[in-house]
Amino acid sequence: MKTFYITTLGCKVNQYESDGIALSLERQGWVKGKKKELSDVCIINTCAVTSKAGMQSRQAIRKAIRENPDATIIATGCHAQTDPDQIRKIVQMAQQGQIICHKDKTQIPSHITALCENTSPLRFQKTDHSNTNTFHSFDTAVKGDMTRAYLKIQDGCNAFCTYCIVPYARGSSVSMPEKQVFHHLNELNDAGFKEVILTGIHAGMYGLDLEKKSSLLQLLEKINDQKPVHRIRLSSIEPGEINEGIINLARPGNILCDHFHIPLQSGDDDILKKMKRPYDVAYFKDMIHKLYDTIPTVGIGVDTLIGFPSETDKQFENTYKLIESLPISYLHVFPFSARKGTAAYHFDHKVDATVIKDRCARMRRLDKTKRKAFLESNLNRTLQGLVQHTADPETGLLKAVTSNYLTVFLNNSHDLKGKIVDLIPEQCDSQMNPMGKIIAES
Repeated sequence: MKTFYITTLGCKVNQYESDGIALSLERQGWVKGKKKELSDVCIINTCAVTSKAGMQSRQAIRKAIRENPDATIIATGCHAQTDPDQIRKIVQMAQQGQIICHKDKTQIPSHITALCENTSPLRFQKTDHSNTNTFHSFDTAVKGDMTRAYLKIQDGCNAFCTYCIVPYARGSSVSMPEKQVFHHLNELNDAGFKEVILTGIHAGMYGLDLEKKSSLLQLLEKINDQKPVHRIRLSSIEPGEINEGIINLARPGNILCDHFHIPLQSGDDDILKKMKRPYDVAYFKDMIHKLYDTIPTVGIGVDTLIGFPSETDKQFENTYKLIESLPISYLHVFPFSARKGTAAYHFDHKVDATVIKDRCARMRRLDKTKRKAFLESNLNRTLQGLVQHTADPETGLLKAVTSNYLTVFLNNSHDLKGKIVDLIPEQCDSQMNPMGKIIAES
């Protein structure tokens, strides 16, 4: 038996692609190895979004070589794409090491088989971020190991925010054809998945590159009409792309979950301009209030990027106070990381690392406050939750993820794994984990 192991760093899109590679390899007769066992092939799907992610990617490659001295080592992903020379120096230490470029990522399974026969045609290529890119996907639905399934409907980005390396790694925005979207959704439904998370690098750009132009709203409306699965969740969506139509699709009775993850980045207009973000604070505030007024149960997550070059104490305070004032459910807090190749890499007036660390710590304390308030607002309210397949390792209890993205612990629910239930969060333990009572199976 030939064995493989995949290490994945970074975003949900990377996880989706790793799961797809694993599924394809298993169909070809390969066996997925365990973490500390020797494997014949080790694949490292790298991330470049921050300097820390790049460092962790390089460490993962070195670790794979060290722990699997006879294995074929394959590096792919965004860091391998943006820093191929640096990655090549590492993979050359392996007995057989290669870099596979982004556009060939879905071909890795056939590439590995061809390597065994010394017939592989793949060679590393820089991805062209012009409009010549095409959408690369797997032929069948990617099921993965989770209760909820991911489906990548879009890849790449045309925005070129000044801090972001991703467009240079993944190219211009491309979309999965609508027919394929529904084919994959139907396959996932047939496999028993009740929730599918639509993901992409810039999902709000969906359809604009297709021969017959479409939009994310049009796709969601068709999914809502045809209902190929029980419910759909968006992994993230830009502030300017949350329109009235999308908000209405998240109201009760529709297929879209009442949960939005939104990359704000900064709550200061001058910093937003320097980031090349296409909205201002007033727009963001109005959009959040419209979401909350239309759907009072809505869960709203926000990304913040702290310590952008020239960010003053006052500008940081603007971000802090904006989020503090809004009905936001949780935060993802990222420290600014200068990425070589981006415009911001050359910006003057870098913020001291200690200042960035202190500001991030303060934002994370605000995150805890927001999470607690959101949790308490949902106590004794009837919600729909998807019961997860695996129990919490500490408590042994199963968990349900609600439509508005609250995690609720459950008693006596093992016969309901993978099912949608109506539940009521009734109380919290000392760690603020909500305990719920199941009312009925939906």
